[in-house]
Order: sequence, then structure tokens, then C-alpha cells
Amino acid sequence: MAIEQIKMPQLGESVTEGTIEKWLVQPGDKVNKYDSLAEVNTDKVTAEIPSSFTGVIKELIATEGETLAVGAVVCTIETEGGASTEESTPEDAPAEKETAAEMPAAESKKTAAPVQREKGSKARYSPAVLKLAQENDIDLTLVEGTGNEGRITRKDLQAIIESGNIPTAKAEQAAPQQETVSAPAQPAASKPAAAANVPVAEGDIEIPVTGIRKAIAANMLRSKHEAPHAWTMIEVDVTNLVQYRDSIKNEFKKKEGFNVTYFAFFVKAVSQALKEFPMMNSMWAGDKIVQKKDINISIAVATEDALYVPVIKNADEKTIKGIGREVNELAAKVRAGKLKSDEMQGGTFTVNNTGSFGSIQSMGIINYPQAAILQVESIVKRPVIMAGGMIAPRDMVNLCLSLDHRVLDGLVCGRFLARVKEILENMTKENTSVY
Repeated sequence: MAIEQIKMPQLGESVTEGTIEKWLVQPGDKVNKYDSLAEVNTDKVTAEIPSSFTGVIKELIATEGETLAVGAVVCTIETEGGASTEESTPEDAPAEKETAAEMPAAESKKTAAPVQREKGSKARYSPAVLKLAQENDIDLTLVEGTGNEGRITRKDLQAIIESGNIPTAKAEQAAPQQETVSAPAQPAASKPAAAANVPVAEGDIEIPVTGIRKAIAANMLRSKHEAPHAWTMIEVDVTNLVQYRDSIKNEFKKKEGFNVTYFAFFVKAVSQALKEFPMMNSMWAGDKIVQKKDINISIAVATEDALYVPVIKNADEKTIKGIGREVNELAAKVRAGKLKSDEMQGGTFTVNNTGSFGSIQSMGIINYPQAAILQVESIVKRPVIMAGGMIAPRDMVNLCLSLDHRVLDGLVCGRFLARVKEILENMTKENTSVY
């Protein structure tokens, strides 16, 4: 018999820790290799931890709700034989114990002065770290992290709290003046704390906040706090598109097995316009703006209690049929709980189908760190004054664009929307193919 360790996996780019949302196994359960052991939530995605071995669950080291760094042991499995696919060296466990034992003493030295970072570097904190720091009035600029590349982990803060030597803004004022980098969300630290004082009367229902809802809240707060949002809207006559789609929808459904939706046409038009206005496909990176080469369209898919943002990779290279199929498949995976973490990575621009709820005008929050999000509103019939003064019923839709004003200005956004409008208004059976 051998005891093997299951560790917190890397669940996405720049992810350094995860929270055990729910255990799917208990000690004594027999599991096979690749079986799911636990649901884990990060600031980017909710996923499952697979087993690396076949055996019996020995011990659940992490508890539900606990946040651990990538690489931390979450449970152990008893396997037959001494060989394994992921052998750990005998030195691993002692090293971890030594680090944990030394941490409180090391933390007591961290209040002397602000932590020095390389010029141009940017402090990034997970939602769990920010929450713990806000609850305990910890100045994160005075904390030295033990995580990957010096990032501050939840364990770092817990060690500081246990030591009783908490670095605050007062300590920073007493220290010599040195260059510091403050956390992006720190100025808003006092706002989340106010939520704890909400009175609960008899008959009120208290709904626990899930890990995925916390991640959504943290990302939306960061987007609104860091990105100066601006908003613009354009009206588009999609009468020709509606007629075209209505003329092919029955035959398409019979041939392809899924519906051709208006949304697929909108995503195609946006991806085409992004090729012509690549600045719209950019991201703010502190001392530079990164203009992305690939056009990866993020789409919003809602469930009863959460919002997921899967990505259509290289949307500009796909046909309307291809986009429609991928939208259909990604939405089905979200609702079945089978969406993989890599299917939510790499988005460069977001298109949100708010019109599916009957909305005709909305202001979306940018999907950080992207520079813009386009809300496609509901298509409605309205009387429109045509050329020559005639009034006719037309199918109209509003396209609402939220933009990061650090990256984008009104000129490029106006031209981009005008081009999307032009493409959509000329989508007819004669000049547009779904294949």
C-alpha cells in the first residue's frame, strides 16, 4: 500500500489559488483515476479536481470553503503498490511543515516597511485575499507574499492575523518614504464591509453566496473600479437579416439539427468588424496597450444562480453556421455543468445577447481585462421614416457598447459600430451565406 497526495491543480492562466467548494467523495470511498474528487472555485472558473490515482480516499485535508494555493495538498489516497504516476519526493512533506512553522515569525518582520516591487510591476490579489485583508484592516502593500512570484496568499494573511502583528496604513506612515504599489481594489475596501451591517428582519431570506457568485462579484467590482467606463449606442435596421433568417431557419434546422439564431449573425458581423478595427480587440496593461492578434469572442451564458463566459476562439475564421453550432454547444455545456476551464480562457471581446430577455437598452460592465463589451438588444418592429418621407414598419435593434476609456476613444468606437451596422444591414440571401 502507498499513500499518494492530491494537490490543488493550476486551473487557468495566472491562477494561484482555489477554494474547495464541495467535496464529492468521503474517506473510505473507492475512486478510479480521473474520477472527480471535489468542486473548486477560483477567481476565473469553477471546475472539478480529478483523481490522479486509483485507490481509496484516506483523508480529506482541506475543508469545504477553504482556500489553498496551487500545489497545496487537498487530500490523500491509499493505492495498491508503491509506484504511481505522480510520485512525491520524501523531502516534500518536511519542507511544507518547515515553511508553515516559520511563517508566523517571518510575518512579524513584514510590518517594518512597504514591500519593494520592480518598477512597473502591478500588484494582483485574489478575491479571497482582498476579502480577508478588508475584514482585518490589513495593508497589503506592507505584506510580503510567499506564493508564486511573490503573490500574497490567504495563508500569508492568516499567519499575520494569528501573530497579532497586523500591518496597517499607520505603519506605512511611520516608515521611511519608499515607492509602493497599492492594490487596485483597496480604495473600495470600506464598501464591502458595510454589507455585514444589513439588518435581517423576520421573514427575510438569507442566501449564502456561492464561490462562483463571489468570483463574479470580484471581477465586476475590479472592472468598474479600474476601467473608466464610457457608453455609446447605435440603432440598426435588420429587416433584411430577419427576412433572410426566417427564410432558411426551417431547412437549416432539418439539415443541421440545431437552430440558426440571430445571435450567430451578430457575432459574425462583430468579428468581421474587429478585423478592420483591431484597436477594439485590445487590453490595458499598465504601461502599454496590448492589441490581440486572435479574435476570441466571449459570450455570456446564464444559469439560475451564476453567469459563465465561454469563448468562441478565432471567431473571424468561422462561418455563421460554425459560430451558431459553437454557441449552441457551449451553452449546453454550461447548463449541464460540463464547461471546461480552458473554454473560458483567452477572450478578447465580449458580445452579450441581452435581447433574449426582451431588453432594448442596457449598459454592460466590461469583462476585465478586455476593453469593450457589446450588448445586442431585442429586435423590435417600429415605424421608421424611409427615403422619400414614407413610413414603414422595420425590424430595429439597438447595439450598446461599453468601453474602457483608457484604451478606446469615441472616434474608433463610432467607426467600429458604424461598420457593424453596415455589415448587418446588408446581410441578405443574395450576399450572405451561413456556410
